[in-house]
Amino acid sequence: MRKILFASALALFTAANAQTTFGVKGGFALSILTTNEDLDVLDGVNAGLKSKAGFYVGGLVEHKFNNKFAVQGEVQYANLGGRTEVSVSGITVKENFNMNRIVIPVSARYYAIPDLAVYAGPFVSIKTGTKVNIDVSGGTADPQLLNEAENFLEKSFDDSLKSAEFGLFLGADYNLYKGFFVDARYSFGLSNMIKNPVDGEKMKMNFFQIGVGYKFK
Repeated sequence: MRKILFASALALFTAANAQTTFGVKGGFALSILTTNEDLDVLDGVNAGLKSKAGFYVGGLVEHKFNNKFAVQGEVQYANLGGRTEVSVSGITVKENFNMNRIVIPVSARYYAIPDLAVYAGPFVSIKTGTKVNIDVSGGTADPQLLNEAENFLEKSFDDSLKSAEFGLFLGADYNLYKGFFVDARYSFGLSNMIKNPVDGEKMKMNFFQIGVGYKFK
């Protein structure tokens, strides 16, 4: 009984001394799709996956146990995805895949100094929609055919990709002044995004984020 009372008292003391803080954040995101498929399927064709610039905005809640350790949960809306470039006979086709996601990261945080925290944890991202833009240089293309190709790719992504994926992330943030902070992290996609893979095909997404935020005191 004394052990139970001691554990309860310790839990109440920890909760009483913990600090819960809410905040908002947003910034720049750079994402890339990775695949195990060979994109150079034809002689004379130069193809490759490229990174895509985007953004993210969201909110956070941090629960601080003491001046060193905390946990933090977030909900973000992020414009992620990737690009492909295919060049043949002087004509380059660029496909820009905007994969808008709801990203939910949860991290364990360690304050190395009062204003600097390092953190790591898992995340889940949920797809909300895909938008594809195709640009052709070095030649001409029928606008109607481009629009049909964009619609076809959008439907293909929506039909063939899973509704959610998960991964891990690590990063750091630094308090600048009275709740204003800068934040940087890198997230590694671990799950295969393809719903029904054929012959072991895989696609994952990694992304880097850097931004600013504010924690309400």
